[in-house]
Amino acid sequence: MSDDWNMRTKLVHGGTRRSQYGEVSEAIFLTQGFVYDSAEAAEARFLQAGPDEFIYGRYGNPTVAMFEDRIAGLEGAEAAFATASGMAAVSGALTSMLRAGDHVVAARALFGSCLYVLDEVLTRFGVEVTFIDGTDLDAWRAAVRSDTRAVFFESIANPTLEVVDIAAVADIAHAVGATVVVDNVFATPVFSCAIEQGADVVIYSATKHIDGQGRALGGVILGTREFIRGTVEPYMKHTGGAMSPFNAWVMLKGLETISLRVNAQAQTALALTDALQGRPELSRVIYPGHASHAQHDLVLRQMGKGGTVVALELAGGQAAAFRFLNALRIVVISNNLGDAKSIATHPATTTHQRLPADQKALLGITPGLVRLSVGIEDQEDLIADISRALTIAGEKQ
Repeated sequence: MSDDWNMRTKLVHGGTRRSQYGEVSEAIFLTQGFVYDSAEAAEARFLQAGPDEFIYGRYGNPTVAMFEDRIAGLEGAEAAFATASGMAAVSGALTSMLRAGDHVVAARALFGSCLYVLDEVLTRFGVEVTFIDGTDLDAWRAAVRSDTRAVFFESIANPTLEVVDIAAVADIAHAVGATVVVDNVFATPVFSCAIEQGADVVIYSATKHIDGQGRALGGVILGTREFIRGTVEPYMKHTGGAMSPFNAWVMLKGLETISLRVNAQAQTALALTDALQGRPELSRVIYPGHASHAQHDLVLRQMGKGGTVVALELAGGQAAAFRFLNALRIVVISNNLGDAKSIATHPATTTHQRLPADQKALLGITPGLVRLSVGIEDQEDLIADISRALTIAGEKQ
């Protein structure tokens, strides 16, 4: 990959390895193992595999390596390790680097499974975790300590779309020698440059925008070569969280079009937010790319655009939210996001269902909140569908 290529060129050509057949589309190497020319060659590879040599599917694969190289080139990271899912990336990045006695500071506004890893899994093994308001820089300053090993946050929180100042938090964390781990899913690798802004480790659920078409699970951990090869890879290859070659091929195909998709989605998300201003059925419309968002200036500085997700809070609570969801014709009800299809989710009863009521209230996950992942459908059709469903939701039942 050439350093002077622009983003869309990197997304199409980065990391490509061609076999002796000269295929145009990347080859899928569906194999769990590899053959050596001799016993001596096998011994040498197990001692130190070369940059384009492979041993076993859990350790690496040519198709998976193409995806890792391509996403690393896009992100500006030295290396990447592709995982079986986004949560395998979250748990693998954190568990591989932490041990009993370490301290972690985390934003409390997180996806439910991320909260589980931090609050249940890590603490079970002797890691202390402090949760704070990720938007409050004074809270970060007060929480970090000399023994803080890592800080963890979503750059845009799921599902309330609060934004964390990556550069400012990185400065606070680095002052005590802590590693900055950023779940960057909502920001996408197209809009965000988290490593340039101070992140040490960046995580994506490739299931979301990278695939972008609802086909496969995947995740990826990005960072320095030393961290990926020396810390993450040994842990992941022994615990079995590697991405499959077929899913890596799906993700490679997704990367080819991700810039086109997320830019179109962000454009529609902004137009939708504009169209919904003042609707009596809504108590709030939250979109980081809109001027009404409390952190709009930070969003423009950190991302340039507001991403692909809009949050709607229906004034009539859960009953109105359910009427809205059931009235949608184009938008589907599911719990994914970043898809070519627009998807609506009711977090309080699905993705964040298991949170206690007081935690939901603290995070702003109200009974009326609906997370809307904007797809690539026709903008006018999508706005009409959502507007019609809101009218139905607001009718007396």
